[in-house]
Amino acid sequence: MKSMNNASTAEIMDIGISCLIEKLGTIETERFISVLLREKSDYTKWRQRYFADVSSDKFHNAAVAYGKANPL
Repeated sequence: MKSMNNASTAEIMDIGISCLIEKLGTIETERFISVLLREKSDYTKWRQRYFADVSSDKFHNAAVAYGKANPL
């Protein structure tokens, strides 16, 4: 994957949609997008709640493992 430092909005959208389709499939990607558009939520607060019970060590270990499994 190319560096995202200078990616245009269209490039970021294309890559994001491709990732969602790869992981969720087309139908579930559409459902995910429709929920994001329909719900008036704060993504940052949602992620904070999502990771509220995850220790920094567990988060770090998961990030390291992901990095090893998905090198740039």
